[in-house]
Amino acid sequence: MAKAPRKFASGLKKKPRPAGAGDFDAPGLDAPEAPSGGGIRGSRPKVGSHKKIGQVMIDLGLLTDEQFQLVRQKQDETGQKFGMTAVALGIITREMLTQALAEQQGMKSITLDPENLKVPPAAIEMVPETMCTLYKIFPVGLEEGVLTIVMADPSNLAALDDLRNMLSVSDVHAVVASEAEVEAAISKTFAGKRESIEDIVRGMEEDEELSAAKGRHGSIDLDSLEEQADAAPVRKLINMVLLMAIRDRASDIHLEPFEDEFRMRYRADGVMMELVPPPRHLAAAISSRVKVMANLDIAERRVPQDGRIELTVGGNPVDLRVSVLPTMFGEAIVMRILDRSVVKLDLNNIGMPQGVLSKFKLLIEKPHGIVLVTGPTGSGKTTTLYSALNLLNTVDTKIITSEDPIEYDIDGIVQAPVNADIGVTFASILRAVLRQDPDIILVGEIRDFETAQIAVQSSLTGHLVFSTLHTNDAPSSVTRLMDMGVPPFLLTATIEGILAQRLVRKICQNCRQPYQPSVELLFELGLTPEKIRGKNVYQGRGCDKCNNTGFKGRNGIFELFEIDDEIRQMILDGATRDVLAAAGRKNGMMTLREAGLEAIFTGVTTIEEIVRETVVDDDLK
Repeated sequence: MAKAPRKFASGLKKKPRPAGAGDFDAPGLDAPEAPSGGGIRGSRPKVGSHKKIGQVMIDLGLLTDEQFQLVRQKQDETGQKFGMTAVALGIITREMLTQALAEQQGMKSITLDPENLKVPPAAIEMVPETMCTLYKIFPVGLEEGVLTIVMADPSNLAALDDLRNMLSVSDVHAVVASEAEVEAAISKTFAGKRESIEDIVRGMEEDEELSAAKGRHGSIDLDSLEEQADAAPVRKLINMVLLMAIRDRASDIHLEPFEDEFRMRYRADGVMMELVPPPRHLAAAISSRVKVMANLDIAERRVPQDGRIELTVGGNPVDLRVSVLPTMFGEAIVMRILDRSVVKLDLNNIGMPQGVLSKFKLLIEKPHGIVLVTGPTGSGKTTTLYSALNLLNTVDTKIITSEDPIEYDIDGIVQAPVNADIGVTFASILRAVLRQDPDIILVGEIRDFETAQIAVQSSLTGHLVFSTLHTNDAPSSVTRLMDMGVPPFLLTATIEGILAQRLVRKICQNCRQPYQPSVELLFELGLTPEKIRGKNVYQGRGCDKCNNTGFKGRNGIFELFEIDDEIRQMILDGATRDVLAAAGRKNGMMTLREAGLEAIFTGVTTIEEIVRETVVDDDLK
């Protein structure tokens, strides 16, 4: 069978720019006249002081005592950081703030002049443009394996550890310049000289040392494998894939070995994007590089392994959960990207219509009962529940969760991980949780009768319980729980509401345009041209901002099934899913398909997305 043609995600970025010496007497790097902190040595430099930033500004003569009090007063009103509040008030400039932050961290503050900048080509070659942009850094020197960088955020010390782990250097030293100067240096140096995945793969194919791995079969020499995993081209490829995926807000990265190729893909906005594949003979080296970064055993290739890689990109913590699976042709690796800057745990920002949002908020503020969120894997259930907990997370409320795994830690919430290997299941954790005096309990998923039974008992004893199920829609959750063995009278006494949801890709706002859909496409939605007359339907043309896909980001569509007295009686009488769904719709429930149609006509998503994610409501018409 002929293989379908594959589309490759666009690669990135950079080529070297010739320049001069790497010390701080080089043109373009000028030390400021204002006082600065300690030396530039060390990725964790000697801290100039443990003083707060306000006191540092006073010591540097940037603030008076009266101005300090004014900033503090304004900060209490806005909740912003002290330094940004002082900038917003016009008391100091951003350059002054950078100088103070550098002093606080014991770093040297410099002036970076992009027009007269001369940097060793080796330093530019070492750090790709993608890394510079995401980390807000610029390389200025490379001597004896020590890389010197200028960084815009001196408080982001974790970024220096990331760079040491990701690059082939013995140490990373840092100085500080303003964000505008760093961005200008990046723009000028890398303009028109961006390196792509294709460039890196081509370099790997031409590399003589890596070519030595061709034709090897059977046992692999561990020392040789370690050398290949640490080779600069392999490091550069993995770094580029990681940073591209984080930049494009991907949820997963897939590295998959096959008989004749090694495939690299990542999932962005729920859709897999394929990268240009590297040479097949480097599969073991690439897999080993990821395993080294995740602190896994590269010598063990027979059993599955799990690990994690922690990065700090752009000042935001990014956690990569690494899963290694031995396959017929090598080790398949999937990295789940958990980036807090992408997931905003705010119910107001997940795309829930105002009518559904207000009803859902009433549900989660009840003193006791069960609130369920249902949908397939990857439908955003966890984000919705975390957002609900975030809203309820107050000093006077005790919240405990049981999760598999814990995806995002939230301050103020006690979170317990499931570990089935040692018998720590949802049910066993839930029993222990009830002895911890909680007000609100989150059970990651109701998978069996035992967990469902304890969740019901927890609700009956005065707790508010949140959990998830895997069902096609909200009314189906009732019959699913009864199939598990939960008696109808217990369901009616505990369940307050069920939210079903899906995630659909949002049309790129930069290239969105109206169009006339075909009759066949409308038929899939159960519509006719007459029914949509006067309404606009949109699609994305494709542009640079959306990687020419026409989509950027995802949005939720929701179906909220509220349990009132009439529906409770129906459940006791053994009503079917169809009868319950009809009753819910009579009470104002908008089905997933109806919510999808609304999203189409408001220009949020496309007909194809709604057809793919929802089913027709023939039974409700």
